[in-house]
Amino acid sequence: MIDERFDNLEEMTEDSDLEEQAQLYEHFRVVADKGQEPLRVDKFLFEHLQHSSRNRIQKAAEAGFIHVNDRPVKSNYKVRPLDVVTLMLDRPHYDDTIEAEDIPLTIVYEDDDLMVINKEAGMVVHPGCGNYHGTLVNAIAWHLRNNPDYDPNDPEVGLVHRIDKDTSGLLVVAKTPDAKTKLGVQFFNKTTHRSYNALVWGNFVEDEGRIEGNIGRDPKDRLRMSVFPPDSDIGKSAVTHYRVLERFGYVTLVECVLETGRTHQIRAHMKHIGHPLFSDERYGGTEILRGERSASYKAFIQNCFKLCPRQVLHAQTLGFVHPRTGKQMDFNSEWPTDMAQLIDKWRHYFMNRNNEMS
Repeated sequence: MIDERFDNLEEMTEDSDLEEQAQLYEHFRVVADKGQEPLRVDKFLFEHLQHSSRNRIQKAAEAGFIHVNDRPVKSNYKVRPLDVVTLMLDRPHYDDTIEAEDIPLTIVYEDDDLMVINKEAGMVVHPGCGNYHGTLVNAIAWHLRNNPDYDPNDPEVGLVHRIDKDTSGLLVVAKTPDAKTKLGVQFFNKTTHRSYNALVWGNFVEDEGRIEGNIGRDPKDRLRMSVFPPDSDIGKSAVTHYRVLERFGYVTLVECVLETGRTHQIRAHMKHIGHPLFSDERYGGTEILRGERSASYKAFIQNCFKLCPRQVLHAQTLGFVHPRTGKQMDFNSEWPTDMAQLIDKWRHYFMNRNNEMS
C-alpha cells in the first residue's frame, strides 16, 4: 500500500486540488538505530521502503511528506541516531477501491479509446481525504461499468490530467493502457493545447503577456501555491500565456494558455502579477480589490460573489492527437451558467457606468 501511494505521488501533487491535501496522515515510521551514521534521508528511506525509488522519495520530500521528529525535511537532511522518520501522506489509510456511482456526466466525445468530459464546478476529480465518494472517477466507473476492459482501480487507465474541484471544463479520460500512455506522453512533451477563460481583478495595460515563475507550495499555507524565481531551486517551472478577451474596468476577462500543468498554476500566476481570479478565496479574490467606495458598488460585488461563489476559471478548450488514429482532436466547451451570468452582469455594469460618464 505504501509503495502504491508513492507511485501516485507525482499525480497527487500536480493538477490536483490542494484543499484535498491539507491534513497529513502517517503511513510509515522508522526509528534510526543508536549507531546510525549520518545518511541522507532519501537514501535512508530507500533502504527501508521496498519497491520505492529515490526519485519518488525525493518528490515526497519536496512535497513536504517526509518528516523527521515531526518536522518536514528536504532530501539532503542527514538522519542521525534515534531520529524518528515518518512518511506523511495527504490521505488516511482506507480501502481505496474505487466504487462505481450513478452520477451524471456531461460527455463531449467518446469512442473505444477515450472520452472527453466537461466537468462541472464543485465536483472533486479523484477520491481523496474527505472526498471518497461522489467524485468524477466514481462517475466514470459507473459510466463504463459494462466495459469488461475498463478497471477503475487500474492506474494504467483513467484520468490523464486533472483540474481543481471548483474549476469547470474539459478533461480527457483514457479507456485503454495504450491510450493513457500515448496521451500522457503528449502532456509531458507539452504538445497538447489547453486554454482557460478566467475573470480576474484589475485592468491590464497590455493586451497579452507571458508569466514565467516556478510553482511551489506556499511555506506559510499548505493549501496555497506560491511563485518563485525561474532560476531558483524551489518549485517546478511553469509558464502561462494570457490574452485579454474583454475589459470591464475593474475586472478583465482573459484567456490563459498553459505550457505546463502545475497545481493552481493560473491562480498562483495571476495572483503573482497582481490580478487574482475573481471570487477565488484561496488567493485573495473575494476581497474588493478594485473599484469604488460606494455602498451600491459594494452591494454589486457581493451579489457577484453570491452568483458565482468560486474562482471564475473554466477549462474551455482541449486539443490532442488521437492515440490510435493520429487525428488531431479539438474540443470547446461553453461557460457554465454561473460564469456566463456573472460575466453578463459585469458587462451590463460596465456599459451602464460608461453611459453615465459620457
